[in-house]
Amino acid sequence: MRKQRFIRLLILGLLSAIGPFSIDMYLPGFPDIAKDLHTNVSRVALTLSGFFIGIALGQLLYGPLLDKYGRKKPMYIGMALYILTSFSAPFVNTVGMLIALRFLQAIGGCVGMVASRAMVRDLFDVTESAKVFSLLMLVVGVSPIIAPTVGGYLSAAFGWPSIFIVLGSIGALILLMVIIWLPESKKPDPHYSLRPRAILAKFGAVLQDRIFLVYTFTGAFTAAGLYAYISGSPHVFMEIFGVSEKVYGWIFAIIAAGLIIATQINAQILRKVSSNYIIPRAVSFQVLAGALLFAGFCFSWLGLYGSIVLCCMFLACQGFTFPNASALAIAPFKNDAGSASALLGFIQMAVGASVTAVMSLFHSTSAVPMGGVMALCAVIAIIILQLGGAAIKNQSLLINNQ
Repeated sequence: MRKQRFIRLLILGLLSAIGPFSIDMYLPGFPDIAKDLHTNVSRVALTLSGFFIGIALGQLLYGPLLDKYGRKKPMYIGMALYILTSFSAPFVNTVGMLIALRFLQAIGGCVGMVASRAMVRDLFDVTESAKVFSLLMLVVGVSPIIAPTVGGYLSAAFGWPSIFIVLGSIGALILLMVIIWLPESKKPDPHYSLRPRAILAKFGAVLQDRIFLVYTFTGAFTAAGLYAYISGSPHVFMEIFGVSEKVYGWIFAIIAAGLIIATQINAQILRKVSSNYIIPRAVSFQVLAGALLFAGFCFSWLGLYGSIVLCCMFLACQGFTFPNASALAIAPFKNDAGSASALLGFIQMAVGASVTAVMSLFHSTSAVPMGGVMALCAVIAIIILQLGGAAIKNQSLLINNQ
């Protein structure tokens, strides 16, 4: 039983990590991609925005499909599309083509993100969900450590197209594991309607739940600060601080380690305190870290090492916020976990895509835009928490009644 649980968690973690791995691995290749496609890094950053938009829209597509046909069949289709587009990316010759392929790659790969969250709700008790999400974050968190480092070496040794070949190979391996070892957690529902009106009604019912809105948007804006860092860090560290691709990969890995450690501390803390106790404290600390980062960049008293420390502190807060906010957001939806998971992911990625699009407009000679956007996202998140205080107070009663 313990071995079976480990295998399930590993596969669910890998499915959750498809998106982050696809984002982080090609970041060190930004300068080379810009050079080969005769454009600039700001334009290449739009491939990241296109990826986020694809993830956001794709999750809305998969939510109803996962509730209608079960969890595994939609995964087969999505992963096949991800693999195909990954192997096609090395053959593009314009940044516009790469943006389009990244959009389609995201449409395929995001099925793993939606399905894994829905399957956590299927396979585990609601009170265990936050702990399970923390464990999944361990697998997801490894991607920012491994991916940029591997991407940096691949880009330096074989060129940026090799990054997408490796991503396609990883996708094929994950698909094989899903087929062989991951059990179906929900039977197909022949009565579930895929008519637009019925789907919109399901989504509307989810969006009427105040608790879902509070925790989803809180998680979305704390995650948006992470996306601002992901989008802006290649420019800040490689162009402003002048580090190499390989060194940038190691910096990214060190900062991501803070996120991983935080998720595992969160899993231990949950044995003693509740998720809705942890979230406001984590977001408050994130506001502080973001404010210090922004002020440091504005007044030029932050060097390379200080920037690394504050970015690490900022991202570590995400390790406490994401698992708890995700678990609490989908807690009320036992029968419609696919739709709730889809909306949760859509909102998070829509906010993230907006932030990365904004970041691409600020091709500055300073790091101020990245620090400012990160701080602003944390401030918005804590405002949402304050406005949703009544819903948070009732959350423990909701979980106990599941």
